[in-house]
Amino acid sequence: MRKIILSLLILIIVLFGIILFVKNPKEEKVFDKKADNKFTKRVSAVKKLVASDSKYSNKTAFFIDMKISSGKNRFFVYDLQNNRVIDKGLVAHGSGSETKVEGELKFSNVNNSLSTSLGKYYIGYSYNGDFGKAYKLHGLDKTNDNAFLRNIVLHKYSKVPYEEQDTPICNSYGCPMVNERFYKRIEKLIDASDKKIVLDIYY
Repeated sequence: MRKIILSLLILIIVLFGIILFVKNPKEEKVFDKKADNKFTKRVSAVKKLVASDSKYSNKTAFFIDMKISSGKNRFFVYDLQNNRVIDKGLVAHGSGSETKVEGELKFSNVNNSLSTSLGKYYIGYSYNGDFGKAYKLHGLDKTNDNAFLRNIVLHKYSKVPYEEQDTPICNSYGCPMVNERFYKRIEKLIDASDKKIVLDIYY
């Protein structure tokens, strides 16, 4: 009888543990410690910005970590209210940002530099261009305040892969350029938002 009771207790404990795990699964590790600290600071800065101006969304923001290789997920969709990454994907940087040193990039706000510009943007109106539907980007910092005049936009491109890979992906002309499938998901978020979504590109 004791063995039966003991077996039932063990079974109950195991089942209870499974239920707790399902309800509270461990979140996937997105960054290493150093990158996580940097990301936390960028999130804090964006939260401060959206709190200061009601035209910006306080629900969702986009972050791109240019320190991460282009073959790895480095475009992060962030839930500002629940403090968690809800989606991620690959994103290309500008060909002008390439250097002769592997893993190191340079950045520019100059027209025709073909480089990525660092800083915070807000996502503006959409239009149909060479890559189909794209979104105008408005730079909010001194490092990217020329973005609109440079025609820096958020757009998709068929040659950007969907899955992560060990080698770098193709380059853009300075625009954050993403995979078509990933683009469909972020497009829905942008179009459904009644306020401007902030995009932060950092290094």
